[in-house]
Amino acid sequence: MKKYTPLPDYEEMVKRWLSNYYTSNYQGGLSAYVLRETHSLIEKPFNSDVHLSQILEVGAGTLAHLPFVRHSFDRYIASDFDDTVLKSVSGRKLPHGVELMKLDGAALPFESDSFDRLIATHVLEHVPFPHIAIEEWVRVLKPGGVLSVLLPCDPGWAWRIGRAFGPRKQAERAGLPYDYYMAREHINSIFNLSEILNFHFPERQITWWPSRIPVPDVNLIYAGNFYV
Repeated sequence: MKKYTPLPDYEEMVKRWLSNYYTSNYQGGLSAYVLRETHSLIEKPFNSDVHLSQILEVGAGTLAHLPFVRHSFDRYIASDFDDTVLKSVSGRKLPHGVELMKLDGAALPFESDSFDRLIATHVLEHVPFPHIAIEEWVRVLKPGGVLSVLLPCDPGWAWRIGRAFGPRKQAERAGLPYDYYMAREHINSIFNLSEILNFHFPERQITWWPSRIPVPDVNLIYAGNFYV
């Protein structure tokens, strides 16, 4: 008999992961603190005096970012490609102007120059061809629009150490192989993604958290607003 663990039912694993995600990541412990605190980083350039007409969020997931948006808007499309995610939030009472939509973030069904802002929190690390996704996001942004991105500093030293104090234990208690799942999902490193973003966006505002030193190994989160 071969000494090999066969491939798991990945769709079932994803469903179980999503059902456990909010509890593991936002309801207690270090990871909850980090994720709650860092969603505010890309909102610092905005305040209640700022009004942006059309907003698109891709990979919106459980709508974790929406409560941190500080500016007003006419329309906010919170999109995701996963039916399970959309069903999990479809029963919520949403703020005025917010709507849910199933979208493939790499092939958006909108005309060019449609949105004032596009938000993608914890998305690019999962995307097979991040440079192609970024090009599509820029296509639908109006000239002068802003792309707002949050990324984990994975596989930096601080991030790998932080995993020991983060959601790993909760995931394992739920019977989920945390490290295997993360290896399958976090396919793009912060080292590569930050270089790709730097190349494409000469006008940008970057915050590294918590040290503010622009080095992935000593930070947990990379937050950027990129202007087109």
